Parts: sequence; structure tokens; C-alpha cells
Amino acid sequence: MIKDFEHCYRAVRSRDPRFDGWFFTAVATTGIYCRPSCPAVTPKRANARFYSTAAAAQRAGFRACKRCRPDAVPGSPEWDSRADLAGRAMRLIADGVVDREGVSGLARRLSYTERHLHRMLVAEVGAGPIALARARRAHTARLLIETTALPISEVAFAAGFSSIRQFNDTVREVFATAPRELRRSRGDSGGAAPGEISLRLPFRTPFDADGLLRFLGDRAIEGVEDFDGKTYRRTLRLPQSVGIASLSDGGDHIRCVLRLEDLRDLGSAVQRCRRLLDLDADPVAVNEVLGDDPIIGPLARRSPGLRVPGSPDGAELAIRAVFGQQTSVAGARTLASRLAAEYGQTLPESLSSTEGLTRLFPGPSAVAEADTAGLAMPATRRETLQRLASALADGDIVLDHGADREEAGGKLLALRGIGPWTASYVAMRALGDPDAFLPTDLGVRRAVEGLGVSGDPASIQKLAERWRPWRSYAVQHLWNGQETMQKETQ
Repeated sequence: MIKDFEHCYRAVRSRDPRFDGWFFTAVATTGIYCRPSCPAVTPKRANARFYSTAAAAQRAGFRACKRCRPDAVPGSPEWDSRADLAGRAMRLIADGVVDREGVSGLARRLSYTERHLHRMLVAEVGAGPIALARARRAHTARLLIETTALPISEVAFAAGFSSIRQFNDTVREVFATAPRELRRSRGDSGGAAPGEISLRLPFRTPFDADGLLRFLGDRAIEGVEDFDGKTYRRTLRLPQSVGIASLSDGGDHIRCVLRLEDLRDLGSAVQRCRRLLDLDADPVAVNEVLGDDPIIGPLARRSPGLRVPGSPDGAELAIRAVFGQQTSVAGARTLASRLAAEYGQTLPESLSSTEGLTRLFPGPSAVAEADTAGLAMPATRRETLQRLASALADGDIVLDHGADREEAGGKLLALRGIGPWTASYVAMRALGDPDAFLPTDLGVRRAVEGLGVSGDPASIQKLAERWRPWRSYAVQHLWNGQETMQKETQ
């Protein structure tokens, strides 16, 4: 349980939605756990219990509230941004590693023993990896029950359960109802077509959905991504197979429509979309630091909902970062589109009907073996591209959700042709580092100069120290401010 009882109780009493996902409230007299903003009567102090994860509440014997649906809140920003073992483990579990590879596979990825990993997670979040993975499976099952017409038996195995009995027991224990009752009570599926899964992805307000989707659209690779001004679509390489995600602004949520070759990829696809759009960020915490700064404060206050665009595939982002070295956004996009057209894997027929999307971005092995002589870039950069792709393909560099950021950064910098800009850009967008910074970036330097400060990289680096631990968000504000200044002078 969380020790800071008074802080949590005040949040519950105020029903503040900003704390949803940070912790969960359990009521001893009812056996129910809720999100902090639940509209139900505030429990008496003697009956309130607070847990850092839904899995910890479930492990303590509490069931999910049917009114506020605590399983459907944004994830905790703490686990999204932390670089330590607990944060890395939580991200990998959310991506389904325990379901696919077991606890031994998770421990192997993190280079710790299973015993130490279990002990650390229980101490940090109140539940071990099996309990955390079980909570994830329950949430995935509920999504499938409520958003598809799949037979219940297929839902069970698609959600990662090993048997129908295990599935039924878990759903009853977590949600205090049978799977078929959940299906009867399901709401509108959002107008999803056959073969599609339509979801509502929650986030913490404020959120600049339009700006984020346009950022991704401006960099969209032909055949791999598409943006029509409102909806951003892209192909996904997933653990079991492939899929397509369509993301658009739903007002108080992101509307996410998924088409998957294998439904076992649902949980992973949702998590990758959330990371792509930085949906688990806490904008209030970011703006408390940046909004009060005399230099960057006006930009932060003008766009309080700005997020850091992520990536569903770290290797893809790293390869695209090399294309972006010392060139324009349009130039990098053209190079990446040519590589994808030549070496990208064609989508299976079941997914190829989506307008504008025809292929996956080529994986590291394909790039390492590609003939890049036809790409309009310096020979030294082509060599860098293939060295990086080879290191990614061989597993010498790992850029997945559980990667050690410091270790990955060191290995990137050890490659000839990879400098601080590229390593920091990868840390910011592929590894979700909230404190990466790009003092030599041309857009950053021009934006800082536009604010009346020296654009010298050393001076900018020193200035940015006071923006910790949110320097990645500062970069986004500077880029956004530079674009605004350019439009105002045209």
C-alpha cells in the first residue's frame, strides 16, 4: 500500500482526475477498488486503502469498480518515464513480455534473476510480474469483450489466457461479473467496421492532439504512414504478426481503430499507440516546471498540452534519425520513403485494403543487407546507417520499451557516425526519455535566439539545466515556437 495516506485521501476527496492512474483507492467494507476521481461517496478514512497499481489492489482481494472502471484509466506517468528497473519492467509487462516469454524471459531481458525481479516489483508496486501480467490480460479481455463480436472462447486465448477456466475465474474475480454479462452491458463500439477494433484511449488533460498528429503527419513515410489532416494511420510490426492503427482526436479521448492479423497483439498494439502519442504523460507536472521559467515559460503556457511524439518501433526510429542528420524534415522523409518502397515488407492481403498503406518499414536485418547506393545521402552516412542496422539486427543495441537508456545511449555513441544529436533524439522519441535535450539542433538554436538568448550550444545546454527533468518537452516547445515564428513572418 502507498504510505502517503493524507496526500492520497485529499485527492480522492476532491475527485481530481489528474491522479487517475497514479494510484488506486480500495474500500475495505465493499471490497471494491476505484480510480481517485470515482463519483461514488468518498470512503471513510478507516476504510480507505491506497495501492500504486490495479494489480496490487487485485492481489489484496479487491475487485474493480463497475462505475468508474479503474482498469481503463491512463497509465501512471511514473512507470512511463522512470529509467530504473521497476519502470523498465512495468513497460515490458504492459507490452506483453510475460505472456509471450514468461517471467524468465522478462528477467533475462532485464539481466536480473527472477527472484530479485519479483522481490523488487513487490516492494515498488505491490505485486509481482505474474500478478501484473494477469491484470493486463484481464484488461485486454474486457476490451475484446466490449469492442468485438468474437466468441467468448476466442477472446480468452486472444487475451493471453491459457484456458477458458482461468479466463472465467479471472474475469469474475477482477470485475465481479461473468464475461457474458460484460458483453451484454457493452456500449457503443464506435462504428467499427467488421475486422476492426475501436477503442477509446484516455489521457490526462490538457492534450494538444491536433499538434501531435500533425507532427507525425508531416513526417509520414509513403506506404507506411498516412495523414489526411484529421486521422493518422500507420502500419505496425507486432510480436505475433502485423497490424494497422488509425488514430484521431475524439475530444476527451483518442479514437483508436486497430486492424490486427493476430488478436493476441491487441495489448501490445494499444501500448505502442499510447507511447507513440505520449498518452501517459502528466502535463501538469511538466508545466509546473516549464511554465514558470522566464525564458521558455511563455511558450509552455501558450501550448500546455504539448506532448513528446514517441515511436512504436525503436529500431525504425533510430534508422529514421540517421536520415534526419543535417537535413530537412522533407529530405529525411523522402529518403525513408525510398528505403521503405524498396525493402519494406508488403502487407498481407487481409490488411492491404486500407487506403494509402501498403507495407511495413523495413526491419534492421533488411536495412543492413540493403543496397543503399541509390539513396541521395553522403557515403559516410550510408555507412553509418548500415552499421547501426547491423548492431540492431544482431542485438548489440536494444531499443525496446525496457531498454536501459544509459546503456543504449553509450552503445549508440560508440558507433562511428552517431553523435550526441542522434543519440539524444533516439532517447527522446524511441526510449521515452523525458529529459533528453538537443542543444546543437538548428531548430532549437533558432528558437532560443528568437527568445533573445544566445544560440551557442554551450550556452543553451547551460540554460536548459533549469528545465530538468522535462527537457524533452522543452525541445517540443522550442520547435513549436520556431514554427509559429516562421508562420508569423511569412
